[in-house]
Amino acid sequence: MSRPPRARRTSHARRRLLVLAGLGIAFVLGIGLGEALDDGPSGAGSQTIVRTLRPLPITPLPPETVTVTTSNR
Repeated sequence: MSRPPRARRTSHARRRLLVLAGLGIAFVLGIGLGEALDDGPSGAGSQTIVRTLRPLPITPLPPETVTVTTSNR
């Protein structure tokens, strides 16, 4: 024997409602997980240090004459 038409309608409506509720719950859980991952501590990170280096004073070399002798052999 076949079921009455009303039973089929409520079955489809109930199934559709359960599917929509499941999708809604999955959506809310996905948003919650995304926010939790975004709020979590980041890795080691990076730090930038800026230093100004000043040149060292140049000491003058004493005037000295050097003679280099080479031979052509």
